[in-house]
Amino acid sequence: MSLALSVLDLVPVTTPQTSADAVAASLALADTADRLGYARYWFAEHHNMPAVASTAPPVLIAAVAARTSRIRVGSGGVMLPNHAPLTVAEQFAALEAIAPGRIDLGIGRAPGSDPVITALLRSSGPTSDVENFEQNLIDIRALAGDGATISLRTGDGLRDYDVKATPAAAGVPEMWLLGSSDYSAHLAAKLGLPYVFAHHFSGEGTERAIGIYRSEFEASETLAAPRTFLTVNTIVAETAEEALARAMPALQNMARLRTGQPLRAIDTVEAAQSEPLNPAAQSVVDQMLNRWIVDSPDAAAERIQRLATEFGVDEVMVSPGAGSRDGEPVARALGRERTLELLADRLL
Repeated sequence: MSLALSVLDLVPVTTPQTSADAVAASLALADTADRLGYARYWFAEHHNMPAVASTAPPVLIAAVAARTSRIRVGSGGVMLPNHAPLTVAEQFAALEAIAPGRIDLGIGRAPGSDPVITALLRSSGPTSDVENFEQNLIDIRALAGDGATISLRTGDGLRDYDVKATPAAAGVPEMWLLGSSDYSAHLAAKLGLPYVFAHHFSGEGTERAIGIYRSEFEASETLAAPRTFLTVNTIVAETAEEALARAMPALQNMARLRTGQPLRAIDTVEAAQSEPLNPAAQSVVDQMLNRWIVDSPDAAAERIQRLATEFGVDEVMVSPGAGSRDGEPVARALGRERTLELLADRLL
């Protein structure tokens, strides 16, 4: 089976980095992915996290689209409850105009943050009501293309308005529905959308969700058959020992999150090695190591190929979480770049 590889980027921030350094490192990583032949490069949306700088996917997508020539660029994903549907449609219609035929609009239903930040994101007024999620997806797909007729209540009663996200669209971004529950699988199948289950979250429920999606899929104007791929946290180095060392900063940060400890920027490899884990954190790390791919090049490539075969997909999106060592350039992520290089050598 021919396999495509893609990248999911949260723009991780390490302790020596500023936000500008972290963004510069991700832009360099996107250049690497483009050069090596990766299929797509997606930015996640998270808020108010000291270790994550991917707060505004459309801005980052524009930056990568402007400096690359081949790779598809998109969101993994835009968290729709935080945004008005017209705003999302306008932003991605503009991105499609910047890089025609290379823009992916991945949309999720979760807020991507805690309740306080969610309230702040919506403080300027109503955004996208979760209860109207299905209709909002339909509206965004229409608004970004030929336009939609929207009914609004005014002082004169209910009126219809013809609305377009951009005056003369020559193409539309490819919309993907993202999810971590059965709900998203049912909805993607109903609307005939490409679908991605967040396998990298926990590694559980993937088979069931993909099975629901494939069995219930209804063809749409834009998609004749089910289309999905797999996401997985991946750290690869020349040896398994170096891969584990590079993985520990991200693993320890996730353990802090899962055990209710204060969050901070991601440690360097050396700092992570000097910090002992309590039993609760060690248990979380052990569980994640069972699901993440942290290995030497040949073994990692074999495990990725095996996952793709198991779930019947022809594309795997890796989230490269390799940490940085002391003394490495702060505006680069050499461990993350090396992960992409080693995998490309064996799979692309």
